Amino acid sequence: MFYLSSVTDILGSGKAYGIFNVKWLHISSVTTFAIGSAICGAAPTMDALIVGRVIAGIGGGGMYLGNLNLITLNTSLRERSVYMGGIGIVWGTGTILGPVVGGSFADSRATWRWSFYINLVIFALMIPAMILIPSYQPQPGVPTLIKLKQLDWVGALLNAGLYVSFVIALTFGGTTWAWGDGRTTGTFAACFLILILFSVQQYFSILTTPANRLFPISFLKSRTMILLYTASAAAGTALFIPVYFIPLYFQFSRGDSGLQAAVRLLPFICVDITFVMGQGILMPLVQYYFPFYLISGIFAVGGGALMYTVTATTSASAIYGFTVLIAVGAGIGSQAAYSIAPVKVHQSKISDSIGFINIAQIGGIVLALSISGAVFQNTAFGSLTKVLAGLGFSERDVRSAIAGSKSAVFEGVSEEVRARAIEAIVQAIGKTYMLVVVAGSVALVSAVLMKRERLRMEISTGGA
Repeated sequence: MFYLSSVTDILGSGKAYGIFNVKWLHISSVTTFAIGSAICGAAPTMDALIVGRVIAGIGGGGMYLGNLNLITLNTSLRERSVYMGGIGIVWGTGTILGPVVGGSFADSRATWRWSFYINLVIFALMIPAMILIPSYQPQPGVPTLIKLKQLDWVGALLNAGLYVSFVIALTFGGTTWAWGDGRTTGTFAACFLILILFSVQQYFSILTTPANRLFPISFLKSRTMILLYTASAAAGTALFIPVYFIPLYFQFSRGDSGLQAAVRLLPFICVDITFVMGQGILMPLVQYYFPFYLISGIFAVGGGALMYTVTATTSASAIYGFTVLIAVGAGIGSQAAYSIAPVKVHQSKISDSIGFINIAQIGGIVLALSISGAVFQNTAFGSLTKVLAGLGFSERDVRSAIAGSKSAVFEGVSEEVRARAIEAIVQAIGKTYMLVVVAGSVALVSAVLMKRERLRMEISTGGA
């Protein structure tokens, strides 16, 4: 599993797309995703399902970067942001239809396995289109073995360990393990040690070269690239915390089923993809990019602050209104840097720039969901324990109640206690939106510090 995570890091960094044939690496990623989906659909055990999900994740990461690189290579700079916005529309459509289609399969004779098998049907239908994609070979004439040696395998392994240790520490810390438990402390210590090792390995290009190292350190000399990195991470945070917690809020406060709660995302996703596309259309016309991040930050801060105040009795229309504000901010900021960064670097660094922004976006999402999950779990557990004190419920019962509104805990208490318990959990959900406020503030600061310059409509031949 750890090795597979390293492969994902290599694809996610965009390095592979600067070495191998872009078309065929993309097709290989899509095929890997299909294989992972097939394994998931046929999985006889949970372990098999996890393996399938990891394989599908590797393919999905490479597929996403492949789309971005193919768009960059096959569009003009003036139209690129529109196509980048199109990726946001496809993502949003999938986010809306995924839970609906998956829930329909689960509730019908088709079973949940068709939630994965349907990917194979789509894969088969898309094969002709993939074959017609123009081919691009960034290193013609270089043998495959030499290309494989160019990949920074040590950096990828350390980067995978960094993310894995951080997520494990926050996932288990304060829940399965106490914060003072040696396992929690040890995992955080391991994360810190790996961070140091990764930084040293990348800085000194140990067992790799400056040109091939996983993280493009040269971009850290560019004020613009650093600010695009932080703003992209912030936009990813503002986007995914609502995606995760909006359905959870409605499951607890309204007793929605998983399918009904997922449908509640519809206003958020529709507004998000509208503004992703709108930003893509407007940026080539406006040409100044800092105002987009300024507006993105303002809306994220406002919407996040309002969601922090919600209670179990807050009306659904108010929730939609508050989260739509976040959707505006996230939509404006989430895809913009993929169009800006390639313009700000030398032509030879375009694939690296896309990977750089992808590291920011995916890294921001991982950190945001890990931290928000820890905030929710620990806050909800503390509050719910107080509400249920003296009623004979064990710690395991309380954890079960946090995991789902259909828990036996909610069925075996009075209406008054149940209302207080739900309010405690909703308050814990509200606290996660402080991360959206912080993310919006980061986007605002980044926007203020960005250059007041027009977006150059030719490829850069120098620094940023």
